[in-house]
Amino acid sequence: MTQDVEFPLSPSERVIYWTIILTPVWWLMGIQPLFYPAVMIGLLFIHFKLDTLIQKPFSIAVWAWLAMSIAMIWTAALGINDMGFNLQIALAAFVTFIKSYFLIFACLALPFFARVRVEVITRATAWMAAGFLVTIAIEVAMLFLKIGGSGYTPPLAALLPGDKGSLRVIFAAFSTFLGVPLPRTVLYTPDPPILGICAVLCFLICLGETNKPLRNFALAGSFSALLVSSSRSALLCLPLVLLIGVCFKSGLFRQMSLWLTTLTLIGCSVLGLTFKELVEKPVEGFNQARSDSSAERALVVQRTLEAWQESPWIGWGVIRGKAYLYEDVYIGLGSFSTYSAVLYVNGIVGFVVLISAMALTLFAVYMPAIRGNTLCKWAFCGLIALYIALNATPLSWMAVNLWFFFAWLGAVMYQSLPDRADVSSWEQLSAQK
Repeated sequence: MTQDVEFPLSPSERVIYWTIILTPVWWLMGIQPLFYPAVMIGLLFIHFKLDTLIQKPFSIAVWAWLAMSIAMIWTAALGINDMGFNLQIALAAFVTFIKSYFLIFACLALPFFARVRVEVITRATAWMAAGFLVTIAIEVAMLFLKIGGSGYTPPLAALLPGDKGSLRVIFAAFSTFLGVPLPRTVLYTPDPPILGICAVLCFLICLGETNKPLRNFALAGSFSALLVSSSRSALLCLPLVLLIGVCFKSGLFRQMSLWLTTLTLIGCSVLGLTFKELVEKPVEGFNQARSDSSAERALVVQRTLEAWQESPWIGWGVIRGKAYLYEDVYIGLGSFSTYSAVLYVNGIVGFVVLISAMALTLFAVYMPAIRGNTLCKWAFCGLIALYIALNATPLSWMAVNLWFFFAWLGAVMYQSLPDRADVSSWEQLSAQK
């Protein structure tokens, strides 16, 4: 578990701590998409030292995310050049670059150069998650009192490049889920599925908070955010990853595949279903929870994959086409599913690099987790939840809203290294106190 936060914060920790806690402020100002990358990439630039990198080289997983960011900007450059240089498209591609894969790299790499402790990020995330309760209560009250409307576009957001729709401050509204109209909101994110996975990751991070009252409020806030997101994939992810965590704790993880296979076969025989039917039944109910959304997502993914096949190896570099939904409604290709979007934009080359980065990151926390490292166990579970969520939303879009998780993950990965002498010394000082 993490140690309590008893020491003066380092400059980098202080910046990250208050950046997380003041999330509602950045949200109301509409500067999140560029502010978070500016903070983390700026800190990495300030603390970067070649000697430190030589003495303590990155984990191969960190290098893999750098490779993915290079693949992204390389294919984007090829695509822009093929279309004929357009300054607006080039700026949009650069903004996407710094707020997606390169931001992930910066978050994972920073602990190798600056003092960034897990417990500091955990405490800040706990305060942010506890604050979800207040924000949700205010938004629900506004919904029933019919004030605030559908939200507003902050004045500062108008100065930033990109889609202004994703910068809007959006309040709660009623949405039908399983035939029942329920309050639904996105809180500090642009889309409910992003809030859903954000809530799951907050829940897992806050399990390591040492202040019990704060931990309880943070867990309640995370769960409340998950409920008001009405995200189907996130609602399935939380119990799944908690089950995986229990398997680690009880020593059953290595046997889990055997037990799952056995239980699946038993379930099939008892219910008289084929394996295909057993899978299709829950999927059918899952899709019917919001059937219109499921149909639209499936159509966009299908059109995205069809367009990818025209340029399979390096993709199109940037989004060029749109999928027709109905009447005058179109949506950009690659809008849903990271996997189809990466194939379409970055081709097979980018897809292979992405899958490699995902697998190496998962493996980096898996080995310490099976040796009993609790932080790595929850990091492993968080990555599983994230990888499932990637099937619904592009990582290049939601990474900027999940930056705190990648910052926490980077600190966890660094502190799990066997030669972390500086981190060990902090823990010894804590023990002496």
